Amino acid sequence: MHAVYFDAPCSDDERRGRLYNGQLFLFSPRPSVTALREFARRMVEEAFAPLDPRTAQFHMPVEQYVAILARLKPAFIHHPDCKDMLRGILREFGCDLEQVYFDVPRMRTSTAGGYLTAGIAYAFHPHRDTWYSAPTMQVNWWLPIYDVSPSNVVAFHPQYFDNAVANGSARYNYYAWNRDSRAIAASQIGVDTREQPKPEEEVALDPQIRPVPPVGGMMVFSGAQLYSSVPNDSGRTRISVDFRTVNRADVEAGRGAPNVDSRCTGTTMRDYLRVSDLERLPDDVIAPYDEGVPEELLSYAVFQG
Repeated sequence: MHAVYFDAPCSDDERRGRLYNGQLFLFSPRPSVTALREFARRMVEEAFAPLDPRTAQFHMPVEQYVAILARLKPAFIHHPDCKDMLRGILREFGCDLEQVYFDVPRMRTSTAGGYLTAGIAYAFHPHRDTWYSAPTMQVNWWLPIYDVSPSNVVAFHPQYFDNAVANGSARYNYYAWNRDSRAIAASQIGVDTREQPKPEEEVALDPQIRPVPPVGGMMVFSGAQLYSSVPNDSGRTRISVDFRTVNRADVEAGRGAPNVDSRCTGTTMRDYLRVSDLERLPDDVIAPYDEGVPEELLSYAVFQG
């Protein structure tokens, strides 16, 4: 059974254990999450001014829209205030500040009616983050910037959490992606031609779960969940923020969700920063996850944005 917990009063250790078993968590608004949401909203509204970011797509050519996102998203990702706000969120959610490491927050845009579904606003097919070199102990944190509805959120396909899906992850290496594909996202407007891990068999999208967290709230789930972008027919662009965490003790113990079908190489863990002091995970902790990776690719192991 795959449950959805609402404001569950459990420790971070208990929460991670449930996440690794396929459970989902939703949380009501909290001050730390609201602070990040309001900061992100200000940046979005300044970027699209004088237009409403939720409907700006209807008032400009897609090339202009992409150009705005190409400036906005890196500026948000690398803004120094974001790291401080993420640390505040993880502190408020009871994480061990010495054991938990986080990556930079990503701003996502899901436009309505198929206006832009490639590149910098990629509409994700059913996938697991673990197909993209995420570790099985990765925890995903997701929050909406504006109100969302079942018509523009993400869908989870829980019947596949414990069941393999034939996929192309064996051809994916995170460091090669950083070297070859990440920087050209803004050029992918009509069709995204970059090689990405996708299902190689038919995936039954139903039954599915579409959690709808409130503005200022949070959704938390395992990076091993199979999930996808919902075709946005809401008439408004969905704008959200997500970031990921790992617990060092889990990394060292190899404790996480089951790996039922991920065959990629490389790891995203060099991107993570410790909550307490922003130090990265030590190389000796990450080294077991790099077995078989060519030496020449290791210089591309850290996301530059």
